[in-house]
Amino acid sequence: MSSIAIEGARRSFASVLAVRDVTLKIEDGEFFTLLGPSGCGKTTLLRLIAGFAELEAGRISFGDTRIDTLPPHRRNIGMVFQNYAIFPNLTVAGNIAYGLKARNVPRADVSRRVEEALALVRLTGLGERWPHQLSGGQLQRVAIARALVIRPEVLLLDEPLSNLDARLRVDMRGEIRQLQQRLGITTVYVTHDQEEALAVSQRIAVMEAGRIEQLGSPEDVYRRPASLFVARFMGTTNVLVGVVAARQGAHMDVRIGTTTVSLQAPHDMRGGDRLNLCVRPEALRILGIGEGTKDGEIALAATIASCEFIGPLIRLDLTLSDGSPLKLAMLDRPLHPAAAGDRVSVAFGVDRVSIFPQAAP
Repeated sequence: MSSIAIEGARRSFASVLAVRDVTLKIEDGEFFTLLGPSGCGKTTLLRLIAGFAELEAGRISFGDTRIDTLPPHRRNIGMVFQNYAIFPNLTVAGNIAYGLKARNVPRADVSRRVEEALALVRLTGLGERWPHQLSGGQLQRVAIARALVIRPEVLLLDEPLSNLDARLRVDMRGEIRQLQQRLGITTVYVTHDQEEALAVSQRIAVMEAGRIEQLGSPEDVYRRPASLFVARFMGTTNVLVGVVAARQGAHMDVRIGTTTVSLQAPHDMRGGDRLNLCVRPEALRILGIGEGTKDGEIALAATIASCEFIGPLIRLDLTLSDGSPLKLAMLDRPLHPAAAGDRVSVAFGVDRVSIFPQAAP
């Protein structure tokens, strides 16, 4: 196994700079995810690691060995593609054995390692089946077995679950994570699915326009977004507009609609400056009649616009006094009845608020 060091990686296509001087270190045995919307550069960066695209600048190393000057077949990687890339004219065993035969592994060793790989992905006994006889989840396991059977230093997965239905995606992502933990193999996983990334990753790099917007643990990226883009991309968030009414030292009074609250001032803010205040729906709670806020909480008056029951969650759409929308999510119905048209007070902790200066028009 090996760590991966990327230093100043750059790649463009015509006038589009797909990867912009990216530098990062992926640790030995880490499950690392490149996450972002379509066109952000995550797949291009993965292809640079794999050798399917050439660097225009920078370097890539596995451990102490520089590999960006090597062809793909000499980089000792295992690759799982979005469409599986299973050969229809080969059996399951033939597909898995393909990389071993290309490396001139002795026939006896090929048979043994194929059986070991089948067992690893829970496909024992299916080696003689043809691809068209398998389900989508089984085909994905074949692709993973084929990548792992060559005993690579690094495992690369490019949107590996995008062709599966929702329930199977959840099952397969758990299996991939458990397999990676058991093998301890350095893994780079590409996805546009935020929930998938949060569920499997040790660290996540959120990408946009060829750059890394934020790098951190799943909890850091979700709870402490580094930019408004990350806050919005990593699931539903409320973006409230605030105006700095006054500043005193490290604190500032911020006006949200008709309510003024005191917040820490992480930026060089002055009176009159406008802010974007981001808070997740699950960070909000409805105050009961006569109930006050706890220490460190903010309360806003709102009107319930609608209530949506979706099994384990209740989602409320609310409207603040200035007309701003607010979304609230809870695991169960509120202790006090709530219906459309009701006026309520909504509370949330100041530590759950992410503050970003509003860009000048």
